[in-house]
Amino acid sequence: MTTTSLSFLTPGNFDDDDPAPGLENTLRLIELGEELGYQGAWVRQRHLEHGISSAATVLAAATQRTRTIELGSAVIPLGYESPFRLAEDLATVDVLSRGRLQVGVSVGPPPHAELIGALVHGPGWEAQEVGYERAERLAANLEGTFIGDADTRITSPGNVQRPRLQPVAPGLRDRLWYGGSSAASVDWAARNSFHLLTGNIGRAEESDDFVTEQRARIAAFRRGWAGPGTPRIAVGRVVLPTDSASGATRRRYAAYAAERDARTHGPQGERRTLFAPDLVGTSEELAERLLADGAVQDVDELRLELPYELALEDYAQVLHDVATHLAPALGWAPATTSVAA
Repeated sequence: MTTTSLSFLTPGNFDDDDPAPGLENTLRLIELGEELGYQGAWVRQRHLEHGISSAATVLAAATQRTRTIELGSAVIPLGYESPFRLAEDLATVDVLSRGRLQVGVSVGPPPHAELIGALVHGPGWEAQEVGYERAERLAANLEGTFIGDADTRITSPGNVQRPRLQPVAPGLRDRLWYGGSSAASVDWAARNSFHLLTGNIGRAEESDDFVTEQRARIAAFRRGWAGPGTPRIAVGRVVLPTDSASGATRRRYAAYAAERDARTHGPQGERRTLFAPDLVGTSEELAERLLADGAVQDVDELRLELPYELALEDYAQVLHDVATHLAPALGWAPATTSVAA
């Protein structure tokens, strides 16, 4: 299948002692992605790390510096979120973006819960519901339906109205994504009309081979889709082209991939986690490998997963080489019109 949509995922890394330049660089990178014709820019949301802890806040800033590129969160761990308050924030960002927001979420016990669970939920935080029900409530809140019965009204200065979540963001409910890798999570996402984010991490349930397992999940998702229209599926890979990189940069990329290579040789740990290899080389070499990757070829949306460890100039070089050399070899063409339009 031809790659028609190209996006990237950035961690938004920064220096602990001076975070402002790093966050500014993230916004500059999103601007560059739009200039190069990328269809989407996604940001991670992590907690207690030197990366973005509030995807909605950063994406709100990005709405004011871009016009056409889709802006996504990948992913927001809902275990730390209020489904109503988060829906208000996301709806606000979507309205500011003129309908460009893509919302990726996950459920389950979030990372570092033993450290910050009580800070978020207070005493007894262990009893909090952190499963799929939380994602279902977020989706329901984004529907924009009225709260209370037909006679319920609220009064605010200069206005009497039926209450519902504000602002209303038409269509945002249909732009929810789920970051899933297990058969159960992919099945839930399909049945509940969440599009699928599947990256370079999976679970060995039917096969010990990463691509075989990922292809099985993609096929199951399509079979189970219960939503309107055609589901979207984005496959993520760590891709580091070296076409315009310096010799020193090429050696850094190679060392990065080599350090992580052992984990790609089979299932890891009790959860039997699978990892895809990082791809480093010229665009010609990487195109050959991606064209041979069955999971990448099963979908038309490819997402570059940028490592934490790089500097802005490295990220810019990767985005440039992919857009200029690699992606066209996969059949991709840069965006020329507004997604919202």
